[in-house]
Amino acid sequence: MIRSAAIFVRVGSILPSSLRLKQTSFNAAWMLAEDVAPAHLDRAVRDAGWQFMWLHAAYSRLGYGRTDEAAIHRAIARALSQTNARFNAAELGAVRVLRYPGLRIAKATLHTRHIQQTVSLSPIDEMTIRQLAPKEPPPGPLQ
Repeated sequence: MIRSAAIFVRVGSILPSSLRLKQTSFNAAWMLAEDVAPAHLDRAVRDAGWQFMWLHAAYSRLGYGRTDEAAIHRAIARALSQTNARFNAAELGAVRVLRYPGLRIAKATLHTRHIQQTVSLSPIDEMTIRQLAPKEPPPGPLQ
């Protein structure tokens, strides 16, 4: 069973070499990070000098199945498939399951996250920030 606040990492994502993240396959495109709370992962990523970003985008999708687990898995997979290919992580925000005789319907909400080495999301953003930053005056003579 997938716990709330679970972290998913896109297959093939570049992560800090010092990060020892135990992962299991969720589907062909995503891995499930096991036994790590988002706050602990955030700390480990930042300790490695990388960034663990919370992005505004969230995706909610429905899934159905005969069991809670099947319905939840389908709902999460559908939400993950909506996550922009540019981003490499997602956090499970909420899961709700409605139970009917012989049918379960789950709603999963995922929040887009991103793990990367630089502070900004793209080289263009970073160049803009550098251009807008005030120029420091050259150091004066030592007295």
